[in-house]
Amino acid sequence: MRSSHIVLAATAALALAACGATPPPRPATPVVALVSTAKLAEANLASASASIVSGRLALVPDARGVHITGMIGGLQPLQTAAFHVHERGDCGAVDASSAGAHFNPGAQPHGRNSAGAHHAGDMDNLRADAQGRVNVDVRLPGVTLGGGAVTDIAGRALVVHANADDYRSQPAGNAGARIACGVIRVTR
Repeated sequence: MRSSHIVLAATAALALAACGATPPPRPATPVVALVSTAKLAEANLASASASIVSGRLALVPDARGVHITGMIGGLQPLQTAAFHVHERGDCGAVDASSAGAHFNPGAQPHGRNSAGAHHAGDMDNLRADAQGRVNVDVRLPGVTLGGGAVTDIAGRALVVHANADDYRSQPAGNAGARIACGVIRVTR
């Protein structure tokens, strides 16, 4: 809320209190606008856990969050693999464990991005084609790109897992080993 709105609200509350009236209750959850400061970011996925999975992804903010597009290769033909944003932009460990847990600023249980409560970094599974490639076209709502807000995914990691996410098991959907990892880097 802008400072002029805060002053106006405080003045109204004081005036109502002086008259013996009770001010209206404040909303339980403040409405937070999604504001991304970056226009474009990329993540170059490198193999982890002795896999050959790699890829290059572009991230662009949109009206509801961030749109992720690109190509990932090196998966098994027709493999279904979990795909998440992780909390730390560190892919240095051989098994990508240095990327930490799923990005979860709202302290929600793990779940499916398209239904119910879930981590901000939870996304639907990827499905490889017969050559082990995935054309990624994912919208991740509720997150921002750049600006340092609690919902900002810039500087965090994108991780591909060996197994499909079951969307139920806590804390990570029983997704298995981390087979590719890339840090989200703002390019403009």
